[in-house]
Amino acid sequence: MSNQNKYIPRLFLHYKDTTIPYLVKKLKISNVNRLPRLEKIVINIGIGDARDNANALKNTVSELSLISGQKPVVAQSKKPISNFKTRKGDPVGVFVTLRRTQMYEFLDRFISVATPRIRDFNGLPNKGFDGMGNYNFGITEQVVFPEINYDKIDQIRGMNITMVTSGQTDEEAYQLLISLGVPIKQKKEKN
Repeated sequence: MSNQNKYIPRLFLHYKDTTIPYLVKKLKISNVNRLPRLEKIVINIGIGDARDNANALKNTVSELSLISGQKPVVAQSKKPISNFKTRKGDPVGVFVTLRRTQMYEFLDRFISVATPRIRDFNGLPNKGFDGMGNYNFGITEQVVFPEINYDKIDQIRGMNITMVTSGQTDEEAYQLLISLGVPIKQKKEKN
C-alpha cells in the first residue's frame, strides 16, 4: 500500500495545520516537540449489576464497541467488597482505550455529532482537569451517539471519558482541547 492512499483523520490534519500554530502563539512554546498533543482517549462504563445480569454486560460491550469502533475490555473486581456484594474477579465495567487514528475519529464524531444531541447542552464542565494535563468528564446517556439504536437498548447508561494529553499543566491541556474544538466552557479570568 502506498503512502498516498493512507487515510489521515480530518481532526489530525486540523491539529497539524491550525492547532500547532495556535499553541505556539498562545503558550509561547517555540519547540514544536514540546507542544501538548492528544495521546489517548479512554471510555469507561461501569456496570453494577454485571454479575447478576449477564445480558447487561453483553449489551454494554456491544454498545461500547459500536461507539468506539474497537472491542472493549471487561474490567474485573480486584478484591471482594461485601457492601457491594462483589467477589474478586466479578465483572464491574467495560473500557476501551483509543489511540492514533481511532482516537481522532472518535473525537471528531463526538464534537460534531454527539454533543449537539446532548439534552440542554451548554458546554462541557471546565473543572475536569486533574492538574497533570488530563481532562475527565461524564455523559449521562449513551444514546447521544448515533451508532446506538434507541429501540434496541435495555437500559440508559452513562460513561466517563478521559482525554490524556502530553500537556504538563491544565492550561496547556485546556488550550489544546479548545483549539481542537472540544466544547469546554470558558474558564473564568482571575482578576
